[in-house]
Amino acid sequence: MPRTVTRPNKYGPQHSGPQPGMNVTPFIDVLLVLLVMMILAIPIQTHQTTVDLPDGTQRSIHPVLAENTVFIDASDQIFWNGSSVTNDQLRAQITAASAMEEEPLLRFEPAGLASYNASAQAITLIKESGATRFAFVGNERYRALD
Repeated sequence: MPRTVTRPNKYGPQHSGPQPGMNVTPFIDVLLVLLVMMILAIPIQTHQTTVDLPDGTQRSIHPVLAENTVFIDASDQIFWNGSSVTNDQLRAQITAASAMEEEPLLRFEPAGLASYNASAQAITLIKESGATRFAFVGNERYRALD
């Protein structure tokens, strides 16, 4: 008489077969490959540019150095340290200041209603005159546009 062999149920008495479900191993493998590819595709930082940003507090850059102010009023009149000047006089003043051993800071302060054209021409004149120490001042007054 033949003998019957009974095999133990590996899935427990309540299960008659394998449990249905998704095999996540290939999914994880694909994600790891994509992660490695992304890491290799990111360019390596080869250079760095350091920029000093203002922190919002007012302070003088060099309090011991002399400062000159170029002001443009609402009627586009140019002033050098409070005195009205023409473009040629302004060019001569800036050239003389730039030729000093220790160049003073040149502060540019246009009025809120000064025309953009007059301000752009003054900045071009300042650049052409050889000024290297240049700062915009008073812009915080026009932060809120009314």
